[in-house]
Amino acid sequence: MLVVGQIGKPHGIRGEVSVVVRTDEPEERFTAGSVFITEVPRDRRVSAGPAAAPAPGARFEIPQQLTLESIRWHQGRGIAVFEGIHDRNVAEALKGVFLQVDSSELTPPEDPEEFHDHQLTGLKVVSADGTEHGTVQRIEHAPASDLIVLAKTGGGTALIPFVTAIVPTVDLGAGRIVVDLPEGLLDL
Repeated sequence: MLVVGQIGKPHGIRGEVSVVVRTDEPEERFTAGSVFITEVPRDRRVSAGPAAAPAPGARFEIPQQLTLESIRWHQGRGIAVFEGIHDRNVAEALKGVFLQVDSSELTPPEDPEEFHDHQLTGLKVVSADGTEHGTVQRIEHAPASDLIVLAKTGGGTALIPFVTAIVPTVDLGAGRIVVDLPEGLLDL
């Protein structure tokens, strides 16, 4: 699965929600009729289920899929309406939910220096001299640069800036990423 967005705050009273886009092709991914697989963040305890309006006093269950009815763009964010979500209370329950697409349906990037997150997850991270540091747990998209979240060989995690000076080589065929780490980066 590839995360392409995350639902933010409700917008208005008719079920619209803001969407933080996490893809380079928002016009392609966010079109009317697009179906997204939902993932509730780990820090929330909400189960997936049908998207019916909750009965009075009942808790809304996050649907396993959401279909986009419409989207408009405002200040760099999408304002979206999803099928079956037509009031602010239900929209509020969606806050923080990740929107995903099946990564097997994606075309590979044309630029050889561009990668989808799912292509990098699980790759070994090694130094040029062959020292293994661990595996890629996931990619975080920070404002300054993308970050490799490294599951270190000895336990724990570390963040590695995904910039050419530190990550000179990504070899998908060999299943590894070669890094040139500044001294002490993995000790932070």
